Amino acid sequence: MKTFTNWHDLTPDDRGASAAIGNFDGVHLGHQAVIDIARNTGAPLGVLTFEPHPREFFAPDAPPFRLMNAEAKANRLAKLGVKQLFQLPFDATLASLSAEEFAQQVVVDGLGLSHVVVGEDFCFGKGRSGTAQDLVRFGAQMGFDVTLAKLLQGQAGAVSSTSIRTALTDGRPRDAAAMLGHWHRIEGEVLHGDKRGRDLGFPTANMTIAGLHPPRFGIYAVKVDVLSGPHKGSYDGAASIGVRPTFGVNTANCESFLFDFKGDLYGTHLSVALVEYLRPEAKFDDLDALIAQMDDDCQKARAILADT
Repeated sequence: MKTFTNWHDLTPDDRGASAAIGNFDGVHLGHQAVIDIARNTGAPLGVLTFEPHPREFFAPDAPPFRLMNAEAKANRLAKLGVKQLFQLPFDATLASLSAEEFAQQVVVDGLGLSHVVVGEDFCFGKGRSGTAQDLVRFGAQMGFDVTLAKLLQGQAGAVSSTSIRTALTDGRPRDAAAMLGHWHRIEGEVLHGDKRGRDLGFPTANMTIAGLHPPRFGIYAVKVDVLSGPHKGSYDGAASIGVRPTFGVNTANCESFLFDFKGDLYGTHLSVALVEYLRPEAKFDDLDALIAQMDDDCQKARAILADT
């Protein structure tokens, strides 16, 4: 997959893609349906999205809401067969474009898209003034095709990032996965931590969850993909997401213990899939009680993952 953060980097051969447009936070089943329509036009498959997410640009101090960081989104889109990712910077200049200016300057002049696919509730342009029907009209005027995708309905209504966030907040990762079409994953670089897990006999790979919607704090059975470095591969494990109350640490993170693994993961990139919520995080009176609980957690996680 080729990723473009500036349309000036496109060559003539990169123009003419059929692109789904949206933020695609989570790349859930509804998003995948939009992408599949763009896939079936005969042109190279593209996705047009924005970094940072427009909500982050307009409300930088709001609580974290994203299901995916940019790295995780790109990895998921590549797995779906996207050939061109147009990841445009969302800044004051882009935010100031009217709907018509966006169609002309971005879709036509900038990216040279031949076909665009959007959800029927799509809004764009300054103040979200443009509608999906406006985009159809601009396409007819400016020479690109437009397809509107109907909202995908699940058992509990429309599949949405909001519904997925609710499931994760409630500690229901399997329900989130049913709407996503894949496990919810936390991805990023393994960072140096306090190394307490190593001292306890459970060395963990520590990752930040800054900027992401936090799942329910607690212990999870997880599947871990090591994406880089000499230990690339897939592993089962158990992860703690939260603030580690036993140690008085208040910055939330994700700490994953990989079963039957030996090696150094610092600086590598992991993708941690939440499979099942085991229990809330707790504060323990002594380390022996904590170690006993961690051993029990790992046994439960192994049993769950053996059947997953």
